[in-house]
Amino acid sequence: MGLLLGQTKVNKIFTKKRWAGGLAFFCVSRQAAVPGGGINKQHFNNSCYGKLVYVVNEFTGVENVITLSDVAKKANVSKMTVSRVINHPEQVTDELRELVENAMLALNYRPNSVAKALANNRTNVVKVVILEDTGVEPYYMSLLFGIAKGLDKRQYALQLVTDHNAISVGVQDGYIITGARSADTDELNALTDPVVIFGENRNGFDFIDNDNKAGITIATEYALAKNYQSIIFIGIDVKEPFEYSREAGYINTMQKHQQIPRIHRMANHSHLSQAFVSAHWREFARNTIFICASDRLAVGIVRGILENGGNIPNDFGVIGYDGVFLDQVSNPKLSTIKQPVQRLGEHLARMLLQKIDQSGAQQGELMIEPELVVRGTTRD
Repeated sequence: MGLLLGQTKVNKIFTKKRWAGGLAFFCVSRQAAVPGGGINKQHFNNSCYGKLVYVVNEFTGVENVITLSDVAKKANVSKMTVSRVINHPEQVTDELRELVENAMLALNYRPNSVAKALANNRTNVVKVVILEDTGVEPYYMSLLFGIAKGLDKRQYALQLVTDHNAISVGVQDGYIITGARSADTDELNALTDPVVIFGENRNGFDFIDNDNKAGITIATEYALAKNYQSIIFIGIDVKEPFEYSREAGYINTMQKHQQIPRIHRMANHSHLSQAFVSAHWREFARNTIFICASDRLAVGIVRGILENGGNIPNDFGVIGYDGVFLDQVSNPKLSTIKQPVQRLGEHLARMLLQKIDQSGAQQGELMIEPELVVRGTTRD
């Protein structure tokens, strides 16, 4: 990439010199270029002032500079249109944006992200705030990878924050918040930069989540179709929208088929669900399936059934929720409602960047339907 110094463009560079080990300046006078990327100020002032000067990497070199005008000519649009595509893509149509982006790609033109950020009075930094204990599961790794992938498309950097006290420290263009609970509402309302929440909420924030209600509905319909006589829901003991939605999916589906719902709630720990099975083992007849609000709870249910001599999947079935890592290490492998976590991360980045572009305008909500993955803990 070249560094442009001065004001007046010259049509031809008269001198080119590469210096071993780094950078060289290009200008009309050899004496103005100094090895290592420096400038002989006297010669620069005498012979290079007001002309085009380049700094180039010795391995790549620069024979000429691709400008907005070149891109505009290639795309057959105005310079203003190219500028809008780069700085305010929300202001142009998808067709026009694609036309300009193809021209940029063909010319190998890369906008200077730092200059763009300065021009728009932005930092090009997004804070991703995790407000819950992530444990050892790679769920958040998949989510963060998706967010980073989405931010990279606009040359934004991701700053991870796990300390409540650090949320407002430093500068940023916006926030992606995950793990938020109802008790965090006042703190989130106090943030002055655009915010998007990962996870259902009923406090007026823009959010993205998988469709929790639809996910459990799919699981319950599957259990009914496989003729399990008893269908039990193992929920997480939290008063949060995602749990209400999952329970609603179960209850509504059971009532639709004139079945009596049975719900047991506990903290989201596998040792608790395992102990629950052992404590109530004699209450569970064969041909029972447990639909769980998380894979972590489901893994505990599987262990509890096996340690009490139950047969999975012939006599008992288990379906989890999440589909990240734990479903793979369970033995047998866990049937689960799989969230498209990485894709959700990309959508979070896209929604927040659009909100930033639109000066904080409300974005609404986006719910993406998960899928049932059938493995070894349910009958085929």
